[in-house]
Amino acid sequence: MFKTLLLCVDINDEPGAARCADAAVAMAAPDAGVLHVLNVVPDTGMAIVGASLGPDHAERMIAQARQDLDAWALRTIPESVAHQCHVTRGTVYDQILKTAASLGADAIVVGANRPELRDYLIGPNAARVARHATQSVFVIR
Repeated sequence: MFKTLLLCVDINDEPGAARCADAAVAMAAPDAGVLHVLNVVPDTGMAIVGASLGPDHAERMIAQARQDLDAWALRTIPESVAHQCHVTRGTVYDQILKTAASLGADAIVVGANRPELRDYLIGPNAARVARHATQSVFVIR
């Protein structure tokens, strides 16, 4: 179906990530399609917080996230589906949009957590991606 599909996962939410992966695998083109799997490591927030964690903290977080994402993808994505893993750091929705644009993604698959009262319909990251993406966005619950 889609030749370049961006699957955005939170590897700390295994059940939600697995639901998203199942949907993305079903949507991926069987011939010559590539499933790009993205995990975003959030910024630490205020600069004072990042400074207190040490200069190599961000690099260690990204390296661990990359290792965890690679292991997750091996367990979850069938061998028959060509995929590439990506780890970025920053604001979740912003990194999703930037990565989708840089990859030339045809569609984005993103999960939505159960909404809290303040979120109403879908989570704030999924909502922002759906509003601002130029690609089709599939929100998986």
